[in-house]
Amino acid sequence: MLKHIDMSRECLPTPQAAKRANLSRLHIARLLRDNKLEGFQLGREWFVYVDSLERYLASPRKTGPKKKQPIDEQMEADKHAQRSASH
Repeated sequence: MLKHIDMSRECLPTPQAAKRANLSRLHIARLLRDNKLEGFQLGREWFVYVDSLERYLASPRKTGPKKKQPIDEQMEADKHAQRSASH
């Protein structure tokens, strides 16, 4: 976050920055608060400097947790049957 607005830099409102980066608006807001993105607040709206967003997107980042793969229902039923038979 910057205390002033740099008019020489292109900026995007948070929703557009989120769409461009394929991230949620909440995540963009968190990045701004954590000073991982440069931007400014004008009234209630937050703006992100495009060059800052591009640098962030180009930098290596950890990925979030992997989504669980769907389990075949038959495999799940077999596991349940094995557990029941062993008790």
